[in-house]
Amino acid sequence: MFAKRQSVLAATAGAPPARRPMGETLDRLVRVAKKPPVAVAGAGVLLLGAAALFVTVLGDPRAGAPSARVALNRPAAAPAVVPTGLEAFSLDGSGLYQDLTADGADPTLTGEAVITLPDGATVSGAGAPVTAPRVAARPLPQAPIAGLSQPGPDGPLPRIAADGRVPAQAYARPFVANGNPRVALIVGGLGLNAVTTRAAIERLPAEVTLSFVPYAEGLQGWIDLARAQGHEVMLEMPMEPSGYPANDPGPYTLLANADAADIQAKMNWLLGRATGYFGVTNYLGDQFMTSDAGMTAFMTVLRQRGVAFLDDGSMSRRPGAWARASANRIVDQQQSPTAIMGQLTALEALAKARGQALGTGFSYPVTVEATARWTAGLEARGLQLAPASALANRPGR
Repeated sequence: MFAKRQSVLAATAGAPPARRPMGETLDRLVRVAKKPPVAVAGAGVLLLGAAALFVTVLGDPRAGAPSARVALNRPAAAPAVVPTGLEAFSLDGSGLYQDLTADGADPTLTGEAVITLPDGATVSGAGAPVTAPRVAARPLPQAPIAGLSQPGPDGPLPRIAADGRVPAQAYARPFVANGNPRVALIVGGLGLNAVTTRAAIERLPAEVTLSFVPYAEGLQGWIDLARAQGHEVMLEMPMEPSGYPANDPGPYTLLANADAADIQAKMNWLLGRATGYFGVTNYLGDQFMTSDAGMTAFMTVLRQRGVAFLDDGSMSRRPGAWARASANRIVDQQQSPTAIMGQLTALEALAKARGQALGTGFSYPVTVEATARWTAGLEARGLQLAPASALANRPGR
């Protein structure tokens, strides 16, 4: 077999190839092209060839369009802006709690700390809704009470009635001591945020005193609602702080270098914002309190109008007004359930040691929640919850 094939190859070696007719060659090419794999490959080659011919003849269709190359640099993050005193005064109104739902809950917040109070109730963190139950209303008389106000340049002003009645007593919540140590709490910053204001009014017991921002819209309506629930109320007086005017509590801030006429004019506006409050409290004011002339003018107006002054503890050495008291503790300088409960517990201990104690706090949701839960167990712990007015004293008495 191998020898025969070798002889054939040898016989044909060096001979010219035999010529085939043209028709036979074309027939073989057509038969090969009709096979499916070959047909698909051929179509692809034709398509690529057409595209190459198009670019070669016509050129790049975008070749004539103008172009530019730009370097993009991401700007550095702007530094956080420190709020002014006025912004801090109205912080909840400008967005701090505006992401709360109608029920007071922020559905995006999770993982909040939860603590257990002595009576077994729990308190969640600062972003959690106020879940304390609503309390029954124990209404106070509707304001204004006849004879306790007079027209002013910017609204009705408090006054001592002809029969000797004074706003500091007539608008205060009545209180009868039961012999136990008394503890009182003022919750302030109210009127700017509807959610937190309504929660404080409806979920805190009537003995908790509520303090309202004078710049709040619908202020009289909020005060009326609070009194209808049973709370005595106060107004907050913006006073010059350190760093003023960079730290600015607003256009009606009482200034340390102002004369008595200027202070009285601003107090006419502040006190004329609403009726039904028994007293006022300070907002800031560490600079204003250094002015003897300013503090004297301020206290004189309050004394002449029968209005009490209860400060946050920073002005305890300043006598005056119709009645006076100073807070012993600010309970929520740290806005966490644990820290607030620690301050409230310390307030209890102080009340037991001295017979009474006054605390103050801001209307953070965590403060309202903790206060509502804390007050519920006071009686069982041998204390009496009192309105702040019950801890105020007449000067010299």
